[in-house]
Amino acid sequence: MYAHLYEWLSLFIRWLHVVAGIAWIGDSFYFMWLDASLRSNEDTPEGVKGESWSVHGGGFYRVIKFQNAPKTLPEHLHWFMWQSYTTWLSGLSLLIVVYWLQAKAWMLTPGGVESASTAVGIGAATVFGGFFVYHLLCKSPLGKMPGVLGVTLLAFSASTAYGLEQVISSRAAYIHIGAMIGTWMAGNVFMVIIPNQRKIVA
Repeated sequence: MYAHLYEWLSLFIRWLHVVAGIAWIGDSFYFMWLDASLRSNEDTPEGVKGESWSVHGGGFYRVIKFQNAPKTLPEHLHWFMWQSYTTWLSGLSLLIVVYWLQAKAWMLTPGGVESASTAVGIGAATVFGGFFVYHLLCKSPLGKMPGVLGVTLLAFSASTAYGLEQVISSRAAYIHIGAMIGTWMAGNVFMVIIPNQRKIVA
């Protein structure tokens, strides 16, 4: 009975993670396209960067982007943040259910650590400690040099993956690297993008 419920829980979280991730990535691509499609002309109001017209499902849409925050905002303002939060929370839940609760089966490897709890501790330290390193690097002078920061983070990710492979299974090592990078992305939304967006709204 427990195994049956466990499989259904794993399946539900897995599909929630996939759907939320698609929504998050889709939002990102949509707004990249939207920014690239903005047009302005002599009739564009002051303070407006541009506008984009589109058609979908039999409806016509007109989207306007302001240079800065407009003078007034509607009571209902849609925030594009829950897709990233849901992706991260479901991903962490999946990591816990599949790997941390079954560490003996999925994380231990010959020549690596022998304790399941140690393997889980290493995995958790990678995910959360990795974000701490990422945050410090972004706040350091490297944060003003995107190219150098990118190379540094790539080197950090590669060396972390190599180190993990020495102590836990390769499959667990790379899923934890993915979780670490996903935590960078979601943490950036939670700690940088949304707080600054709230300041603009205020």
